[in-house]
Amino acid sequence: MMTGNLTGNTPTADLAARSMAARILDKATQILKGADGQSEAQRMSLIAFAIRIVGAGIAFLSQIILARLMGPFEYGIFVFVWVMAIIVGNLSCLGFHTAVIRFLPQYRAHGEIAHIRGITVTARLVALLSATALAATGMGVLYLFGDRIGGYYVIPLFLGAFALPMIALGDVLDGTARANNWPVQALSPTYLVRPVLILAVTVSALLIGYGASATTALSAALIATYLTTVSQLFLLGWRLRKRYEAGPRKIRFGYWVTISLPIFLIEGFYFLLTNSDVIMVGIFLEPDQVATYFAAAKTMALVHFVYFAIKAGMTPRFSALVAEDQRHELAVFAANTARWTFWPSLALGGAVLALGPFLLSLFGPEFGAGYPLMFILFAGILAKAFIGPGEALLTMAGEQKICALVYFIALVVNISGNLLLIPILGLTGAAVATMLAMTVEAALLFTVIRKRLNITMSILSRPNGKTLPQGAD
Repeated sequence: MMTGNLTGNTPTADLAARSMAARILDKATQILKGADGQSEAQRMSLIAFAIRIVGAGIAFLSQIILARLMGPFEYGIFVFVWVMAIIVGNLSCLGFHTAVIRFLPQYRAHGEIAHIRGITVTARLVALLSATALAATGMGVLYLFGDRIGGYYVIPLFLGAFALPMIALGDVLDGTARANNWPVQALSPTYLVRPVLILAVTVSALLIGYGASATTALSAALIATYLTTVSQLFLLGWRLRKRYEAGPRKIRFGYWVTISLPIFLIEGFYFLLTNSDVIMVGIFLEPDQVATYFAAAKTMALVHFVYFAIKAGMTPRFSALVAEDQRHELAVFAANTARWTFWPSLALGGAVLALGPFLLSLFGPEFGAGYPLMFILFAGILAKAFIGPGEALLTMAGEQKICALVYFIALVVNISGNLLLIPILGLTGAAVATMLAMTVEAALLFTVIRKRLNITMSILSRPNGKTLPQGAD
């Protein structure tokens, strides 16, 4: 009888399929219900990944609608100013938004609740005061020298400056929530709530008669940022009061600053590295060219959120393993994070490239010129994904100074490449410069992690050249 082969399956194949399905189910159950540190980190990454999927869809859709409403020129002004605001707002935190993620798990592990109260308040005040000072300085410069830049940028830049304090505070609140393993609280305001509000307020303004301009969109972004951050402040404060009882604060400002400033350099170089291409295009080329480049980069960024999700979930775990001095476990975990980053990035990137012409056409017929840029940018993304979130490992291991140097070198490569190539190759030059900088960054991080931590962090690595322990994967 041949009935057993009618579907092409053998009993052995059926058994293997059932066994694989059972292993996948067991692994999923372990991640969802496990109480160990790795399961908690994986669970946080899965939640962060899910939020980033939804958030990427919302952001992508909102950018398409804004581009369609405003046209390439006004949309280019909007993205140029908004990217600058996000960069400067993040820099205004002076590294405290990441220092919170490093210190809070360690203080909690040692029962130092007074230090937790101290650093959460200090981080907020530093971000607010720094961002306010930068905003005031920027508005003063615009008032005095605004006639030396394109007139279409002046009012949008003023609006971007007003948003800086809330952008900075929002980043600190994000870091505080991540340090407490509250991924929904950390990521939802920035990646779900704020883009929806920006779009909703913009559309509402158009319906009541305001023009479809960058000024209208940035006014909407300003309103949405304040509403989102203030709401997050009250909700997070309520959750923190429930977790940590009221009491005195211990503030080690000098010590925190010595740790935060190198992180500030790392984050600053990182943000400039990942966004300087948009800024450089805006300096050299017209706003419609900025719009085309940004659409290609934004489409390719659908891949990069895999890296972000892994980094968001794994950073607290890196911190805990360093604090507990579990060297071998740290090496195993680092090797795993590289694989968890690369393969999903590769699969998702292939899908995005296949759909690239269609996705760009959604922005408008003028945006198809950005498709070749996507292949160049994807090569850089894969270079970073090959080693995973190496900068998070270095920062949590106290190697923030050398990490800052790595980003500085990569930033120099990026800016130099843009200065040299944009005048010659236009948008292609910006994409090539970005790809080269990301490749240099990945190579340097791989080398430094191996030299400083004795960890080989890549998708092909095995900690210290040894076979991974059973169950480590």
